[in-house]
Amino acid sequence: PYIERYRQKLVYPPLSDRPVWVDDERFNIDYHIRHTSLPRPGTDEQLRTLSARVMEHHLDRSRPLWEMWVVEGLEGDRFALINKVHHCMIDGMSGVDLLTILLSTTAEYKAPEAGAPYVPRPAPSAFELIVDRALERTFLPVNAVRDVRTFINEAEEMGHSLLSRLRALAETLGTSLRRPSETPLNREIGTHRRFRWVDMDIAEIKTVRRSLGGSLNDVVLAIVAGAIRKFFIRRHIDPGSLDFRVVAPVSTRSSDERGTLGNRVAAWLIDLPVGEPDPRRQLADIRDQTEHLKRDHGAIGAEILTRVAEWTPSTLLSLGARNATRLLPFNLIVTNVPGPQFPMYLCGAKMLEVYPHLPLTDNLGLSIALLSYDGRICWGVSSDYEVVPDLVAFIDDLGISFDELKAVAAGAGAHPVGASPRREGPAGEEMAQPQALHRMENPPASDGPLAKAESVDGGNGTDRAEPGTTVRH
Repeated sequence: PYIERYRQKLVYPPLSDRPVWVDDERFNIDYHIRHTSLPRPGTDEQLRTLSARVMEHHLDRSRPLWEMWVVEGLEGDRFALINKVHHCMIDGMSGVDLLTILLSTTAEYKAPEAGAPYVPRPAPSAFELIVDRALERTFLPVNAVRDVRTFINEAEEMGHSLLSRLRALAETLGTSLRRPSETPLNREIGTHRRFRWVDMDIAEIKTVRRSLGGSLNDVVLAIVAGAIRKFFIRRHIDPGSLDFRVVAPVSTRSSDERGTLGNRVAAWLIDLPVGEPDPRRQLADIRDQTEHLKRDHGAIGAEILTRVAEWTPSTLLSLGARNATRLLPFNLIVTNVPGPQFPMYLCGAKMLEVYPHLPLTDNLGLSIALLSYDGRICWGVSSDYEVVPDLVAFIDDLGISFDELKAVAAGAGAHPVGASPRREGPAGEEMAQPQALHRMENPPASDGPLAKAESVDGGNGTDRAEPGTTVRH
C-alpha cells in the first residue's frame, strides 16, 4: 500500500507516444524479486561484476519498471540487494524515502501484518485514453499560463524579484547553449558497463569544509575535479586546454512531497576547474560558482525549463531530446543525495553500505553518484566498459584527490603522510533512475529463520532510465 506505483505499468494511448500509468492486472511479485548466489565465498569484485551486468539489461516495458535481486554467498556471512528502478518512478530523494520504508531503525524483526489482497483497477479503454489525451492537449495553454502565474507569485512570496528569476532562466539557457570541450569521456557508449565504489568519512569531509570554506557538496565536486584532472593527465591530455562542465542535479521536492514517488529534480551546470593544479583554488572556484547559483537562483532557472517540458507536445520533446543527447551542455553527471545518518536493518540484518548506481546516456561514458549513510559517503561510479577501461585507477584518483584536500586543510602540503585508508565497497547500476547496492551483515542466529540472510540493496539499470543501488548487509 505504501508503493502503489510498483504495481503499475505504462500504457501508450492510441496516436500518442506519451504513456500513462495503469494497474498491472498480471502483477506477480515473484517476477520482480529475484534470488541468486555468488560462488561461495563470493568477493566484492564478483558482486560488482554481477551488479554491472544486472544493470546492463533493459527493464521489460510491459511490466512495472523495477527489479530487486537478493544475492547470497558473500564472504563474511553477508548478502546484498541490487535494486533496479526506472528513473521515471523515483529520483534520489524518493529513493531514500523508499529505503526507509523497506528498512527499520532497530535490529528487532517483526513480521508485517498481511494486507488486503491486491485487486487491480480496470484499465481505461482506448476511447477513454484518447479523450483524456485530447483534453490534456486542449488545456496545455491554460496550464502554461497557470505555471507562469505560479512562477510570478512564488517570486513575490519569496521576496525575489521577477527580474532575478528571469535572469536565472536566461543564464541557465546561455550556459546550456555553450558546449563544453570534447573529451575521451564523451564518446559513443556501448552496452556493457563497469561499476566500482569507494566510501569516505563524512567527518573528514566536514573538516575540510570548515578549514577551506564552501559546502559539503563543494568539497565533493573539488574531489571530482582533482580526480578528473589526474585522469586526463594519465591520458596525455592537457587539462588546462579543456572547458569541462558537470551537471549537478538539485532536488526541487518540497517538504510536502517527501514520501511520494516520481522524479522532482532540476540541475546546476558547473564549470569544473580541472586545469587548476592547486586543490585549494579548485575548491574556491567551485565555491564561488555555487554561491552565485544559490544567490541568483540557478536551480530556479533549471526548474522552469523542466516545467516547460511539461507543456511541450511529446513529438517535439522527443525530437529535442534526440538532438540534446548529441549536443550535451556538460561532460559528466555528479549527483549527491543525503541519506540516513544512523544504522538501518532489514529483517534483523544491519545494512553496512549502500552504493548508488547512475545509468549512462549517449556520449556520457562516466557517471558519479553519492549517497551518505551512517557517517560515511558512499560513492558509486559507473562507466562504459570500453570508454573507461581504467575505472579502478580513477577510483584511486578520487582517494588521492581527497588526501590532497585534507593535506591542504591541515596545512601539511600537497602530499600527506599517513593518509587515512580508503575502503572499496559493492556495486550498483545505470541512468534515468538511480539504483543502489546495499551490503548487510547476517542477523544473529537467535533472530529466527532469517538469521542466515544478509542483504545488499542496490543496482542501477543500464537502461538509460534505470538507476540502481547496491546494499550490503
